Amino acid sequence: MSPIDVDSTGIDAASGRRAGAIAAGVVGSEILRIASEIRALSAGGKDVCNLTVGDFGPSEFRVPKILEKAIGDALARGETNYPPSDGMPGLRQAVADFYARTLGLRFPVQGILITGGARPAIYGAYRAVLDPGDTVVYPVPSWNSNHYCHLAGARGVAVPCGPEEGFLPSARGLAGPLRGARLLALNSPLNPSGTAFAPEALGEICDLVLEENARRGRDERPLFVLYDQVYWMLTFGSTRHVEPVGLRPAMAPFTIFVDGISKPFAATGLRVGWAAGPPDLINRMSQMLGHVGAWAPRPEQVATAALLADEAGVAAYRREMTAGVSGRLDALYEGFVRLKSAGHPVEALCPAGAIYLAVRLDLIGRRTPDKTSLRSNEEIRLFLLREAGLAAVPFQAFGVPDDTGWFRLSVGAVSPAAIARMLPRLRSALESLESGPTRRDP
Repeated sequence: MSPIDVDSTGIDAASGRRAGAIAAGVVGSEILRIASEIRALSAGGKDVCNLTVGDFGPSEFRVPKILEKAIGDALARGETNYPPSDGMPGLRQAVADFYARTLGLRFPVQGILITGGARPAIYGAYRAVLDPGDTVVYPVPSWNSNHYCHLAGARGVAVPCGPEEGFLPSARGLAGPLRGARLLALNSPLNPSGTAFAPEALGEICDLVLEENARRGRDERPLFVLYDQVYWMLTFGSTRHVEPVGLRPAMAPFTIFVDGISKPFAATGLRVGWAAGPPDLINRMSQMLGHVGAWAPRPEQVATAALLADEAGVAAYRREMTAGVSGRLDALYEGFVRLKSAGHPVEALCPAGAIYLAVRLDLIGRRTPDKTSLRSNEEIRLFLLREAGLAAVPFQAFGVPDDTGWFRLSVGAVSPAAIARMLPRLRSALESLESGPTRRDP
């Protein structure tokens, strides 16, 4: 029997738009596009210091041994059927106990929802809180906020934040946009800058949310905060992670936390995340996500419960993990400080948490050795990749519209040796540039 050709290439052009409006308007991930380009270069033999995707290389960071073993044990016991749609009871209780022990937050089990990584929890929060046309306020740069607004049919209001405030929003900047809004999306430590809220700054934002909700009438729906704290265990030095409810207990009815094992335990591929918040909203999120099967695999849930219950093991792994991540970030940061001291037009923000370093390469108008002027972040990115083997992500991937020269560097999948090899190449590339009038050769 001959196979049937099911290739539909070209059919859209002939028959008009076939996808729905929301699907047709979805924009693919710029970060994943760049990462695909880097993989192709590396496969071709180029020495690339890949600082793009916010992932972990297993050769650099392994998941905790207890997690590996517990997954195997769960499979051996036959834990391969459907889990409950809101999560295994043991894991929901383990998350509640973990938060009580580490953050001083006491959630009822009904306020915990287990999801297949943190992304379904974020999407579920948007869908549970918002009606089409509702307003979501979020800072830029930030990760994927614009895309979640599109998927939920919401009106996104981006609040630009600059390096002087660590790219984090302030109460002053949010005061106007929050009037009448339904959701404020916050993330700390912040992807892409690796900076974190100070208690005073976040407390002032919480006061603003509480004032806005007090202003609303009984028939008006409240303003909620979606607090993505998936990097909270990866904080360095004197940085202390803060969150809304710990600073202002009155925020409890209005705060939805999103978290998971992906980042603090280098377990991005195991897909165990959760939401924690008011039980009425968590229940609605659970009912919605249950229809799309957005739960984490059962063996991984059972294993994560065992991991979170191992207080000493978590503490030991956290020390090892933060040392590895902060060491890489410090090496990059100190390298950029040296370049700046040598007179090169670069700067970097001191890392406070997560796996990211925000750096600026102020190269617009500089000319490459072939006399081509650099006129955009994309051209700077390609120059760095070609001449220094440095793979970075421009802030345009995080909602910043302008060519500011700011980039995100991610260290989860790179070795200290690769960073050490790249920095001299970067210095040589910067030294090869000439200042001069902006022009492009034909």
